Amino acid sequence: MKVLVTVKEVAEVEEDFEIEGVGISERYLEYDLNEWDDYAVEEAVQIAEADEDVEVVSVTIGPERSEETVRMALAKGVDRAIRVWDDALEATDLLDVSAKTRILAAVVEEERPDLVLTGVQAGDDSFGATGVSLADAIGFEWAAVVNALDLDSEGGVASVHRELEGGVDEVTDVDLPAVLTIQTGINEPRYASLRGIRQAQRKEIAGKSLVDLGLDAEAVETDVALTDMYEPESESDATIFEGSAEETATQLAEVLREKGVSAE
Repeated sequence: MKVLVTVKEVAEVEEDFEIEGVGISERYLEYDLNEWDDYAVEEAVQIAEADEDVEVVSVTIGPERSEETVRMALAKGVDRAIRVWDDALEATDLLDVSAKTRILAAVVEEERPDLVLTGVQAGDDSFGATGVSLADAIGFEWAAVVNALDLDSEGGVASVHRELEGGVDEVTDVDLPAVLTIQTGINEPRYASLRGIRQAQRKEIAGKSLVDLGLDAEAVETDVALTDMYEPESESDATIFEGSAEETATQLAEVLREKGVSAE
């Protein structure tokens, strides 16, 4: 059995930053594995630990810099990785859901996984649609926002709990092959051990271009474009009270009196 996990490197912004053009200056950014994808990786690794015949493969769309993030997934137990990038992707300001879907569908066509796990969303663009869009493109069954998973690989069925609106917990069976989008909290992602980090240096990260996947530059063309980026104006500043509990209570009472709020 093969499990394919999609992973993404996302940028974390420092508290103070500057905007250059339609993006934040690189010197204010630090990169890490997308939080939702971390849970998807952990779920895939746990599946492999329960069945020695399971291979876990990760795929990311990102520049060479992202290999550090990919190595972290490898250190946590992923067997091998695929990184898709070339000049056409480098020249693209924003990969929308359709573009990501076409690329990932080509990887699925090549890898033929039995199960695809994605994070529910990414911490940067927050589209929250790539997993379901991928399932539709490749004709797999799917379930979104999965917060519990019981996999019967021999029976070809994944029993899942889905978190729905209003606190509703839906329990359903999904036939394999399938795409599941994983919610945070489904497990407790492990820290990469020193041994795992060392082993990750010897694991394969296969670089793929669009041509390698049977695609061309048209695959990443999109009608979505970044036109502006700015810091929203704050209508009011927060007041932070400092001191002991008694001191902060006194300060709060003074502010409430100034605003005409009383205990009566």
